[in-house]
Amino acid sequence: MPQFDTHFFSSLIFWEVVSFAILLWVLYKYALPPILESLEIREQKIRQSIEQAEQNRLAAEQRLKEYEAKLQAAGREAEAIIADAKNKAQRLLEENEQRLRAESERIQAETAQEIDRQRRKALEEIREQTADLAILVAEKVLERSVTSDDHKRLAQEALEAVAATYGNGKTARP
Repeated sequence: MPQFDTHFFSSLIFWEVVSFAILLWVLYKYALPPILESLEIREQKIRQSIEQAEQNRLAAEQRLKEYEAKLQAAGREAEAIIADAKNKAQRLLEENEQRLRAESERIQAETAQEIDRQRRKALEEIREQTADLAILVAEKVLERSVTSDDHKRLAQEALEAVAATYGNGKTARP
């Protein structure tokens, strides 16, 4: 095989090394700069994307903290509103209870006054009926009607009898 001949083989290796070096120089001069430039652009885009993602993450964390703070503030406000509503309800309950007590006491007082009026009226009616019955009994006993002159005369006689009995120091005998 001729390619393995030492004289031919060494010149072949030389030309392969020279052609490889030329290929490397051409690649380095013309192909490698656009490739490196595109890699560098890609690296910058990736770096920018990472930085943007980090900024977005920080912004999202900030918003999350703000939302949590707002949520806590809303929770405290809701608790305050509930507490205020409970206080108002309790106050209204106490006011209604006081109003009902006052109304109950007023009704009791009015009822007591009405009962007292009715009792007095009943006693007056009983007195009138008793007086009418006494007159009726006296008329039946006397079998005649007692006139106003008779009433005056009987009252005068009774007064004189009482005055005579107690006026002279005597006691009445039955």
